[in-house]
This record gives sequence, C-alpha cells and structure tokens, in this order.
Amino acid sequence: MADAGNKESLGQKPKRAPTWGPRTEFGKHCSNSLFTNPCLFLPCTLMEISVAEAEKRTGKNTVNMQEIFTVYLIETRSIDAITEGHNPAPDSLWRRYSEFEILRNYLLVTYPFIVVPPLPEKRAEFVWHKLSADNMDPDFVERRRVGLENFLLRVASHSVLSNDKILYHFLTEEHRWKEVVYETGFQAKADSRIKALSATFKVKNPDKRFTEMKHYSDELQSLTSQLLRVRARVADRLYGVYKVHGNYGRVFSEWSALEKEMGDGLQSAGHHMDAYAASVDDILEEEEHYADQLKEYLFYAEALRAVCRKHELTQYELETASSDLIFKKQQREELATGMVRTFSFKGMTNKLFGQETPEQREAKLSLLEEQIVQGEETVTEKTVACEEYVKGAWVDMQRFKEQKDRDLREALIGYAIMQISMCKKGIQVWTNAKECFHKM
Repeated sequence: MADAGNKESLGQKPKRAPTWGPRTEFGKHCSNSLFTNPCLFLPCTLMEISVAEAEKRTGKNTVNMQEIFTVYLIETRSIDAITEGHNPAPDSLWRRYSEFEILRNYLLVTYPFIVVPPLPEKRAEFVWHKLSADNMDPDFVERRRVGLENFLLRVASHSVLSNDKILYHFLTEEHRWKEVVYETGFQAKADSRIKALSATFKVKNPDKRFTEMKHYSDELQSLTSQLLRVRARVADRLYGVYKVHGNYGRVFSEWSALEKEMGDGLQSAGHHMDAYAASVDDILEEEEHYADQLKEYLFYAEALRAVCRKHELTQYELETASSDLIFKKQQREELATGMVRTFSFKGMTNKLFGQETPEQREAKLSLLEEQIVQGEETVTEKTVACEEYVKGAWVDMQRFKEQKDRDLREALIGYAIMQISMCKKGIQVWTNAKECFHKM
C-alpha cells in the first residue's frame, strides 16, 4: 500500500499552485477546482481538490523487494460545508504516481473519444546539464506534485470525465478504489486497445477533419519538443553567462584591497556582481515551470493522436463490415441465379465437378440469408457507433483546441514577461555598479 513503510518528508520549498489549468467562470486560475458528480449512483457532490504535499517512503514491493517511492497527499473538501459557513478539515488520502497512471489508463479505455489530460513526466526530460534528472530530487518531485494536481483539476473540470464514479472512488476511497477499477475489466480492454491502435490498416474513406487533426498532433509534438530542446540549450548558456559574472565579483573584491580611494566602490560593485551571478538559480527554477506547461502539451499531442487513431479504427471496422455484407449479398445473388460475376475457385469447381444439388443450394442460401441479416445489423451498429464517436470526439477536440490556444498563449506571454523582468534586473545590477564606480 502507498502508506506502508518508513516515511521521510521531502525538503521542498513552499508549494506552488498550478500556474495553468482549469479556470473559474471569471477567467481566473483555479488552485482548487470544483468537482461535480451528479450521477444517480452517487450523491450530488461538489468538492475542492488539491494535491497538498509529497512524501518519500520506503517499503516492500510486489516481489518483496525493498524500494523507495514517493506518495502524494490528495485533499478534498465539500463545497456545501464551506458555503454554509463551516470550514471543515479536508478529507485526505495518499496516492502513488502509479495509481494516477491506473486512473488515466482507465479513462483512456472508457472514454476513447476524449482527449484525456496527460500526467506529468515520470522522469525528467529535456533537462539542462545543471538540473537533476533524479526522480527523487525534491525540486522535481515538487514540480510533479503541481502537475498531478493540474491533472486532477483538468479531469474534474471536464464535463464528461467529472461524472465518472471511478474518479470519485480515486478521490475518496484510499483502500478499495483499486478493487473497484479492476472490476471494470479495463485492463483487458487496455491491452486490446494498444494492439488495435498499433496495428497497420488503411481506411478507404478517411474523414478529412480527423486526418488533418492527426497530422496536427504530429506537428504539435515535433515543434514543442524542438522548443523544449532550444530552451534547455539556452538555459545551459544562460547559466554559464550568469555564473561567470561571479568572476567580476572576485576580481573587484581583490582589487578593492589594493586601492584606498577606489576600494569601497570596487567592493560594492563586486557584491552586485555576486548577487547577479547567484540570481540565475531562481530564474531557471521559475523557467522550469514554464517548461512543464510546454511538456504538458507535448504529452497532450499523443492523447490527441490516439483519439484520431481510434476513429480510423472505428471507420476501418465499419468499412470491413460493409465490404463483408456486400460480398455476402453477391454470393446470394450468384447462388440464386447460377451466374458467377467474377472469377472464383467455387466457379471453377462447379465447371469441373458439376453444379450443386437444389438441396445444397437451398441450404447455402438459407445460411447466407442469416449471415446477411447479421451483417446488416452489424453494419447498422457500427454506423451508429462511428457517427456517435465522430460527434463526441469532434466536440471534445474543439474544446481541447480552445483550451490549448488559451493555455499556450498565456504560457508564452508569461515566459516573455519573465525574460523582460530578467533583463531589467540585469540592467539594474549594472546601473548599481555604475553608481558604485561614480562614487570612487
């Protein structure tokens, strides 16, 4: 269990609320989203959701080996109690990252027409060389905590996903929720989904909208990964530029010991250079949060592609069923008239060994009639399923597009503002140094 074993609090900096994600109707960011569940099998529930903290633990895994892992504290609190003037303590439970993975895999299988929000990365990617790639690093764990909270807020604010009972169990039942989710049989569906989506097939009449969206998802993934690589290279060089300013501080400090009239000015200028060199650590830490926002859409691209791929599979199954029905009807016509339209092994056999008896022909016609009826029902079912999938998927992809445009626009604006602020601080450092030189 996630709460077994020894505990060790991670020495993290003050927790940071997600700077992106679901919004209130007023357009402000939600650090705690409203989760609605009006399903009949559950009471209508409104709750605040947060991933409050992370904790490192040690314990035995499934093969009885000692392991170190991180658990995350999920806190929920009833909105009804808050609106009535009460301020109850939140309900809380611990979850491992692997449990978040189970929840998301369940949602992918159950709602294939939805662009399911991605989880934050399990191990750091696109890191610059001074950043730890250790998944137990406190700073990385804190960023992942923020990402997991953002994942829950996105799911809980989705008009369809928020109504799922498994999500409710995940948030409220620490020990029984796995039993409930495994009872759905989603694992078997997940395995068949992976095989189906990885299979090679060609659709005869693809939907142009989904084809274009699939191409867009490939381009989105490619461009965001390129942007993240560029940002990592820039971070490496920026770190070096800032840190080398510490040499100014050292030289000015040593020089100040040599000079009498100029000593104080040189010493002060050296302090400004030292402060400038040290400031890069906080700057690049803040940059990581903007990088995490880009990474979210890097992973979203895969979720978008999966929706398009599932549509191709649905369309392919419909076309296969339609082709099979057409073939069965052609067989019935040939059998009834005795005229073979196309070359077949059956036609050659009849010419060599004679025609079938009327009884044999009647039995085959009867069987074909049953198969045609079943085929027509199958085609009807798959047509309806395909139409419903297209309708639901297209609505959700448009929702995703609006969300993506808004989030990426704000993330890039925020990143630009941060860069402007960084440059202004650099100007201020050199302005202060100039004042020090004036006083010499």
